[in-house]
Amino acid sequence: MKKYHVKKGDKVVVNTGKWKGEEATIKAVLTAKDRVVLELTNVNAKKRESFGKKTVKKSTANPNGGLIERSVSVHVSNVNRVEVAAAGKDVS
Repeated sequence: MKKYHVKKGDKVVVNTGKWKGEEATIKAVLTAKDRVVLELTNVNAKKRESFGKKTVKKSTANPNGGLIERSVSVHVSNVNRVEVAAAGKDVS
């Protein structure tokens, strides 16, 4: 079994790629592909336009086709955990 430096529910910051500098929460870890599924928070307006969009053809589930929203996944090496200071403790 593989070990990663992050796990589901951790707050992370993306350090490279299209989502560089964005903070997110990990929704799932895909061990087969070494990727993590992110739920981005506070995405800036420029990146929000292309946020998790995927073009789909017409089908019975989606009769008009078009764009659908989906979760963003990145390689596990492209994220770093954000250290959250515990309440009442000195972090110096």
